Amino acid sequence: MLAKHSIFDKMNELGAAKVPFFFMIDFLKENGEIIPLHELNNEINFEINSEKKQSIHQEFTFKKQPISFQEYLPKFQKVHQNLMFGNSYLTNLTYPTKIETDLSLSQIFQFSEAKYKLKYKEDFVCFSPERFVKIENQQIFSNPMKGTIDASIPNAKQLILDDEKEASEHATIVDLIRNDLSLVAENVEVTKYRYIDELKTNDTTLLQVSSEIRGDLKTDFHQNIGTIFDQLLPAGSICGAPKKKTLQIIAEAEGYERKFYTGVFGVFDGENLDSAVMIRFIEKDNEALYFKSGGGITAKSKAKAEYEELIQKVYVPIY
Repeated sequence: MLAKHSIFDKMNELGAAKVPFFFMIDFLKENGEIIPLHELNNEINFEINSEKKQSIHQEFTFKKQPISFQEYLPKFQKVHQNLMFGNSYLTNLTYPTKIETDLSLSQIFQFSEAKYKLKYKEDFVCFSPERFVKIENQQIFSNPMKGTIDASIPNAKQLILDDEKEASEHATIVDLIRNDLSLVAENVEVTKYRYIDELKTNDTTLLQVSSEIRGDLKTDFHQNIGTIFDQLLPAGSICGAPKKKTLQIIAEAEGYERKFYTGVFGVFDGENLDSAVMIRFIEKDNEALYFKSGGGITAKSKAKAEYEELIQKVYVPIY
């Protein structure tokens, strides 16, 4: 496991030599893995931008033991108070939920239907629907995801698009990511705004709202891949704005270590790169399993709705 400066130096070194590599960086940019693809072993399994569909041919159990609303409320209130004081415009509040399932981490990795999947040893598995950045043909793309609704709710698509709180939250993140990309790219613009993806889970179907922001990189970007990631991380969609103060609020309110949850992972193939935000994340701790989830809090957020969203996002996309 590499420490911060070694992470980004190694990415620059391998990128300059155009050596394909896998990378994984934790939420606070303190630890990571940067491994040339030819050195990878079977302890790390991943799929990038996958379209594979595998149906599971067995019944399985999946039970949630979420934090109580009474336990969640003080965390929400700490965040909300900071928002009302103007210390943050948007803060992503998360918490681990203990789960019980008879599926192994390997089975969850194999059968989950997600664009981005990662299983790291027997430590954790991630099945993320959210791209962090893609670099292709000297252009950089980001697709922040903000806004979730149960698709079974009547008129769900219009409800989520018309919701004032959700629209404000999404606009804040798009603005933040546009500013972030402007640190590393030129001609940054929003190319798609608030489009809907459908995500099937073990117990429901969710609609999620995303946008696409794009910019142009310099011809020498390969030798600066690590520098680019150092400037862009942590991902705006899973912390909030402004980043520095919001990260302090998160640390105070959450009271636990996210570690690799809400970090990023991806692959550089020698020319282009694709990566994901590590959300939809199950971690093993002393043989118990914890699903880390959360959502963006704004000044207009209601505690009960945010609590219910945290629980709603505890699922496996297996059906």
